[in-house]
Amino acid sequence: MSSSNYYDVTSWHVGNPSEDVGEVINSIIADIKDRQNASNVNDGGKPGAVIYLPPGDYRLRTQVLIDISFLRIQGSGHGFTSSSIRFNVPEDEWPDLHELWPGGSRVLVDLPVGDSADPAGGAAFLVERAGSPRISSVEFANFCIDGLHFTPDGSDLPAENTYVNGKTGIHVASANDSFRVNEMGFIYLEHALTIHNADALSIHNNFIAECGSCIELRGWGQASKITDNLIGAGFKGHSIYAENHGGLLVTANNVFPRGASSVRFSGVTRSSVTNNRLHSFYPGMVVLEGNSSENLVATNHFLRDHEPWTPFLGIGNGLDDLHGILTVSGSNNSVIGNHFSQIIDSASIRPEGATPVIVRLREGAGNFVSNNHVVAMNVHSSTSDDCFEAQVDALLATDDVEDLAVTAVLVDPGSARNTILDSGSDAQVVADRGTNAVRATPTL
Repeated sequence: MSSSNYYDVTSWHVGNPSEDVGEVINSIIADIKDRQNASNVNDGGKPGAVIYLPPGDYRLRTQVLIDISFLRIQGSGHGFTSSSIRFNVPEDEWPDLHELWPGGSRVLVDLPVGDSADPAGGAAFLVERAGSPRISSVEFANFCIDGLHFTPDGSDLPAENTYVNGKTGIHVASANDSFRVNEMGFIYLEHALTIHNADALSIHNNFIAECGSCIELRGWGQASKITDNLIGAGFKGHSIYAENHGGLLVTANNVFPRGASSVRFSGVTRSSVTNNRLHSFYPGMVVLEGNSSENLVATNHFLRDHEPWTPFLGIGNGLDDLHGILTVSGSNNSVIGNHFSQIIDSASIRPEGATPVIVRLREGAGNFVSNNHVVAMNVHSSTSDDCFEAQVDALLATDDVEDLAVTAVLVDPGSARNTILDSGSDAQVVADRGTNAVRATPTL
């Protein structure tokens, strides 16, 4: 039985989805609002709808404005494939490549290049509604949002490597409840997913990579989760960023390198970062700042190593090796049972001759750091023009390495009354023993 609340963009009577799917979806939303205009009919009234994008390419020249609840926009394939690898392959090799662009149910964001200071203006999908109740149960599922190209940023980098274009995939500007972003693909967007004032948000099982910033939770929020995603931001942005959130769960994500940070919390409390695999080419992988307190950072695998791919050599995030892989500015946080691998070339350490820091407690009190394992190795780094081969070789290399001296835990004077247990030898824990409780890991 067909339903009047199920729409296929390829059979809708307004617009051409191949030329401007934004016009088509806006027309469909207008139809839903026109038909579902009563707030209470037989204990119901506004069930919402599903908008379906079959596999194919859909150019978006008009921003989609979503101002109704209970709307699901879905496709049949997230369609991710690396545009960065393609754009860094010599152009004369392109004819031999099996495909040049992402696929699946793919939205091509062809909006005018916007102002990066206003992510909402360059958003393919803008969710915004005033009044009460909050907009609720909007879902994005199983299609690809492709920003197509990056643009010059005034540096010496090729335009396609800048992570800048003023485009956003999904921008949620209004307070919202029970949103879901599942099985999506995001690529070549300056901001993939920016959500303000979220309650019970689920971002699950997405592929979000080669974007300036991937997931940004802005404003405030509570009781949300970021789980089972494959994520990788650019060197200017965040892979996962959250501010003023409580009860946020960040679990089982695989975070790729090159993001300026893997996880960054500002003013986040009583939240968890657990069981993630985190990989970075720079210090500052996980940052708890702005008095982020009572958080649990546990059983994560941290890997910090070198950029092996030639096009991005020499690029950093502006932090030196004294900054720390994990930094804490807040109180009563627990850092328990994490594995840290610091696999770097000692010749690259900055400042030159410094001892790299793994965990740094900058401000706050009462933090608990226990049973963390640090593996620090000095390697002779190598590079390659082949992205996949270079990365895999770097990940698997365990030969020709030697121990590297590190500071496992550094406690700044601004942080006190902390407990550090079994997270580094006596020499590897730098802390005032008069104001912090320290039990060093036994050594042979």
